Amino acid sequence: MHTGRILSADSHVSISHDQVLANLATKWHDAYDNATGGFARAQQQAAAQANQQWTRNPHRHPAAGRMGNQDPADRLIDMDADGVDIEVLYSELSGFRYFNLMGSDEGGNAATRAFNDALTEFASINPERRVVSYQLPLHDIDAAVAEGHRIKSIGGKSLQLPVFPTEVGVPDYFHEQWDPLWTAITETDLPITCHVGLNTALNSLAQRDPTPQRGIMVSVIAPTTSEAFGMWMVTGVLERFPDLKLVFVETQLGWVPWYLHIMDDLATRQRYEFPAIKELPSFYFQRNIHLTFIEDPWVATDDRYKLGVKNLMWSTDYPHPVSSWPNSQQIIEEQLKGLPDDEQSLILEGNAARVWNL
Repeated sequence: MHTGRILSADSHVSISHDQVLANLATKWHDAYDNATGGFARAQQQAAAQANQQWTRNPHRHPAAGRMGNQDPADRLIDMDADGVDIEVLYSELSGFRYFNLMGSDEGGNAATRAFNDALTEFASINPERRVVSYQLPLHDIDAAVAEGHRIKSIGGKSLQLPVFPTEVGVPDYFHEQWDPLWTAITETDLPITCHVGLNTALNSLAQRDPTPQRGIMVSVIAPTTSEAFGMWMVTGVLERFPDLKLVFVETQLGWVPWYLHIMDDLATRQRYEFPAIKELPSFYFQRNIHLTFIEDPWVATDDRYKLGVKNLMWSTDYPHPVSSWPNSQQIIEEQLKGLPDDEQSLILEGNAARVWNL
């Protein structure tokens, strides 16, 4: 039984546009309002095309409406009630999809810094218990490098990049234009986190899905992460930068051993060529890529060894409908029952502590 700290590798915080604007020079406020408004209109149009309201599940889950999602003092109360010592936090408000709409790289860079400063303010109360995931201005590599170093200098421990960079108008991560950023991130020893979310490639499926909450489409989101896995694993970026630490958030676990088997089978039995790498594809996954899960029965099966026990990290996903709050202790005991103590310690604390340098 684990007797150490409990670390959630995926929890959420709601940062508002007003909080970002409070940290942004007034000369950029109109551009910011236009950018966020344009993004909101695009979202509404996509929802209308899909004949979908994009509402949350109507089930009233325990964490719904908790002030801990917005108030840092209340958040500590909810963490204590759930027995969680440290959380890695991802903002509900993501700037990736509108920073590039600011009209200039300078404005987008300023908005990114303001967004990150708002995250820092949330974590400023008892910061050793909150690890916020900062974002980078991806349309300006030099600015992204500078912001990465700035984040490190203020004590930041986590960086967040979009799972699918082409969705925000930048090239896939294997392109050599990213090499200066990977060099800088390696120097800072900060992990890159990629939080699974809506893949715009699924918009057509959302339009065709007849279920009330688009459950068919939602069930497909996590496996589409295999595209991102492949772009990191077999294109040579992890060959060139072996010390990068990647965390894919909310992928769940059960489908990933099958995916790794297929990729290795392509490289061996099927004789597919991956000239940019020297090892099997699964080697780069097990060395560089980590996964978070919430409640997943596969964590207690032998498939965890195919993924690598050191690659798995428990999370509460507070305050989303699938969150284990406020029953995390009970759920952990049920999920990890029978696992060796050292494996439980890795999944609940050790892996996250290593990845985020806690």
